Amino acid sequence: MNAQIAPGFRMFIGVAELLAAVGLVLPGVTHILPWLTALAAAGLMIVMGSATILHVFRGEIGNAISAAVLFVLVTVVAYMRWKVKPISPRKRA
Repeated sequence: MNAQIAPGFRMFIGVAELLAAVGLVLPGVTHILPWLTALAAAGLMIVMGSATILHVFRGEIGNAISAAVLFVLVTVVAYMRWKVKPISPRKRA
């Protein structure tokens, strides 16, 4: 798979996933910019949806199922943090 994806694009995907992980965790812990959690999850939805499609086209069904499960999980996080139970912002002193 590494031979089929350009090194720059692989680096971009890795950085995007790291930033998304930070965006999922830090706003909930610090209550600073809590809306970033839903946006980080939405960004991961794009990454995991694309990964699912790539693995299906390559015939890697096990990897496609794993990516699809992660897609469902980040979709639930995005929806829950956007509509159902948003994180409350930090109270100002």
